[in-house]
Amino acid sequence: MDQAVSRRDVRSSVFAGPLVFGVATVFAVAALGLMFRDGLETMVRDWSKEEYSHGYIIPLIAILLVIQKRRELSAVGFGGAWTGVLVALAGLTVGLMGDLSTIYMVAQYGFLIALFGIVFSFVGWRGMRHIWLALVYLAFMIPLPTFLYANLSAEMQLISSSLGVWFIRLMGISVFLSGNIIDLGVYKLQVAEACSGLRYMFPLMSFGFLIAYLYRGPFWHKAILFLSTMPITLVMNSFRIGLIGMAVERWGIASAEGVLHYTQGWVIFMACVAILFAEAWILNRVGGERRPMHRAFRLDFPKPAANLQSAARWTPPKPYLGAVGLVLLAAVGSIAMGERVEAALERQSLATFPMRIGDWKGRQFALDGKILDALDVDDYIMANFRRPQDANRVNFYVAYYASQRAGQAAHSPRSCIPGGGWRIEDLTQRSIDNVIPGRQSLGVNRVVIQKGNVKQLVYYWFRQQGRNLTNEYVIKWYLFWDGVTRNRTDGALIRLVTPMLDGDPIDDADQRLSGFVRAIYSPLIPAYVPQ
Repeated sequence: MDQAVSRRDVRSSVFAGPLVFGVATVFAVAALGLMFRDGLETMVRDWSKEEYSHGYIIPLIAILLVIQKRRELSAVGFGGAWTGVLVALAGLTVGLMGDLSTIYMVAQYGFLIALFGIVFSFVGWRGMRHIWLALVYLAFMIPLPTFLYANLSAEMQLISSSLGVWFIRLMGISVFLSGNIIDLGVYKLQVAEACSGLRYMFPLMSFGFLIAYLYRGPFWHKAILFLSTMPITLVMNSFRIGLIGMAVERWGIASAEGVLHYTQGWVIFMACVAILFAEAWILNRVGGERRPMHRAFRLDFPKPAANLQSAARWTPPKPYLGAVGLVLLAAVGSIAMGERVEAALERQSLATFPMRIGDWKGRQFALDGKILDALDVDDYIMANFRRPQDANRVNFYVAYYASQRAGQAAHSPRSCIPGGGWRIEDLTQRSIDNVIPGRQSLGVNRVVIQKGNVKQLVYYWFRQQGRNLTNEYVIKWYLFWDGVTRNRTDGALIRLVTPMLDGDPIDDADQRLSGFVRAIYSPLIPAYVPQ
């Protein structure tokens, strides 16, 4: 009888540690999923977009990279580190701020920080030295913030257009470039957002990071491999545009659609990958050890170490159990807090904006459906206003967003203007007096733009819950702050444009736009863009 009991005790001692670890891990995964569910659901939805479709395999690759280090991890042991608990706490705090502000990007990065902290609390300092880069790799599964994506896309469209035209001219073909419009005479090719190259750049950057991680070579080799992914993408995307131009010149307009179709997606991406491997081959031959290519990368999966800690003596580190308990408390708190629904606002539809304001008379017109899809606005107005004594018009545009928590955001004119072929000649800020009774003057961004011989003056600013802002990055801070403190992320872009025709002095254009701002701001704007 005593012998049977002792065998039972031995079995219990053998399995107690792994059992506790397994249960704690299951609870940790479930708690993280509950705590960050909205941000994670949004992230996975974004993976359906072509530029982020690599997101599905990033977690799997990160796990394989950690498994590849199992010999090193078993050698240093799993002593845990209380610093990991602090990192997990920081991640949960960031996640809470993301939930309160309803900005999913903040919650997604909070999830990564919390996950990093939990792993840190388990493997300790010595273990993290071996796997921290594998965890950093997970950052590639998080989509860029919308405003950064829009700005980067606009810049890459311009660069791709210019390089594409250079390739076309290199083939002896006459072509004219206006912004993102490539005029081939018989065919106009618009380098739209989908043709910016970002759908190749993001997957290639993640692949370049992986190649650099696995590459056996000096750090400067690794840095070149990763950083070169951006110029490789730009050059290859521009080359694709050049091929389209050549196809139109040689085989007619119909051929452009075929080339456009067959050179997108995997064809260009695989060509970029081939260039990346060719670059690795060259670097492998320059300096350091010249290894065969199959040994130039760390692709081996070592056998488990013989000196693994005995299961009978092993127990999960206390810092790890503390981190798991912290995550469980946070998940319970998140459930108790419930889902935050943005405050309902009373406002008038911009469709009812008056077309007669003092001596200003206007006419509304609708935007193209494709443009509206790209802008993703909840409400807008586009109208031309003119006074009887003034031959030049004022184009008035307001884009209103009821919620910007899921990535919806106004596209900055600073990014969009060059895409239409306009060159920014001057960009300053201007204060307009006598706009807000009893308050300071209204600050606006003042932009002088030119296309050919035509000049225009642009005023624009962002109105966000009573604030009038001109800096796109300050707006993002207030968006986060108001989401946390006021449960609101609504806002609008207000833009005015007037041409300077027939030698119209710029002072007259300034007076025209300033006069229109004074006519509409205080009596009308608050009703359509809430305080």
